[in-house]
Amino acid sequence: MSEFSQPFASVWDAIEETPEEAEHMKLRAALMRTITQHVRDELLQRQGLSQSDAAQRLGMTQPRLSDLLRGKIGLFSIDALVGIGAKAGMRFEITPITHHAA
Repeated sequence: MSEFSQPFASVWDAIEETPEEAEHMKLRAALMRTITQHVRDELLQRQGLSQSDAAQRLGMTQPRLSDLLRGKIGLFSIDALVGIGAKAGMRFEITPITHHAA
């Protein structure tokens, strides 16, 4: 079987070197999606803030907020994303899922 014909559960499983790195990226991506949607829906649309005003509220620069909204995942750690979410009024819960070896 060639390396390209193996099925993967996610794109992160396919491109990351280890399962641990893939899980890390899945979590970062989920946080980024959730926070980005909240910022767009709550701060930019419902409250009508400009990106500059929203960025100030979140304790970041407007270019940094733009990077977040454009999905530049490599620029944001899990810690940074949790901090941004908290400043946006969000709370997070983690639900571990145990995978059993086949």
